[in-house]
Amino acid sequence: MAAAVSTTQSPVRFAIVGCGGVANAHIDAIAESADAELTAIVEIRRELGEQRASALGCRAFTDYRDPDLRELVDVAIVCTPPATHFEIARHFLELDLAVLCEKPLTIEAAEAQELVKVARSHDALLMMASKFRYVADVLEAKSIVDSGKLGRLVLYENAFCSSVDMSGRWNSDRELAGGGVLIDNGTHSVDIARYLLGPVDKIRAQPGNSVQGLEVEDTMQLRFLTTGGVICTVDLSWSLNKESEHYISIYGSDGTVQIGWQGSRYRLRGDGEWTTFGSGYNKAAAFGRQLENVVRSLRGEEEPLIRPYDAWASVQVIEAAYRSVGADLWAEVESQATV
Repeated sequence: MAAAVSTTQSPVRFAIVGCGGVANAHIDAIAESADAELTAIVEIRRELGEQRASALGCRAFTDYRDPDLRELVDVAIVCTPPATHFEIARHFLELDLAVLCEKPLTIEAAEAQELVKVARSHDALLMMASKFRYVADVLEAKSIVDSGKLGRLVLYENAFCSSVDMSGRWNSDRELAGGGVLIDNGTHSVDIARYLLGPVDKIRAQPGNSVQGLEVEDTMQLRFLTTGGVICTVDLSWSLNKESEHYISIYGSDGTVQIGWQGSRYRLRGDGEWTTFGSGYNKAAAFGRQLENVVRSLRGEEEPLIRPYDAWASVQVIEAAYRSVGADLWAEVESQATV
């Protein structure tokens, strides 16, 4: 665990780097927390940055390298496009500041590995934003899986499919994003699967028919095998809806658990009815739990739910998936560190 920022209970100070859409969720989480304070907005679009900072009562910066930031913040939340994550995150880590970086941590696995090394050498907290790890239903499903109630796990299914016009957005710019729906939504899929099932052994990705005519893939199917032998299928799309109530299903020899948008359920062998649990996906609550985990981790009160090697491993898996597309074969995933 990184060194605690302080033994006092004064609010942890946050800077938001990049005022894109996802920044709003982090800003809202900070505003709802008595343990966090927004002290800086960093935005290269000066007018936008100053407007946001004025409305939020904090300072505005146009350059994340401004030396004045060092004394204002404890944590930098990186919300810029993925191609910029490595340099920005490394800068703050080298200042001994904590970093919460939006997914994917980086575009290349070698860069992710370097960030892990820098964080360790500076004893600085490094976390990749992974909202689904903080969804209450996912946490409960993890408990069910870990209890062994489902028996031997056999199959896993996940779908993140929603029809969204991606034209003109940076997410569909290969240079900025590193790819299309695979690196965007697929990073969540890979991280959830690793959280629930363990490391990925090998993977194969298959692009679907292009609907939006983007320079990157708008539909992709992943098939992968975990080191524990679970067969996994993931459907990703910006161009269609699968109209499914559940976005994750885990099938074991003794039962099934399904995680849904409006609620979740499980049924064990011999049960006549499903047992329901949770209330579904709540983005604001997930971001709130994530922020709380950052704060408590900095204070030395609990462990990060997503560790640096988890973020690094997710980049490794996505990189292997893209490699499989180019070679039209199964790609082995590099050994994923566990410490």
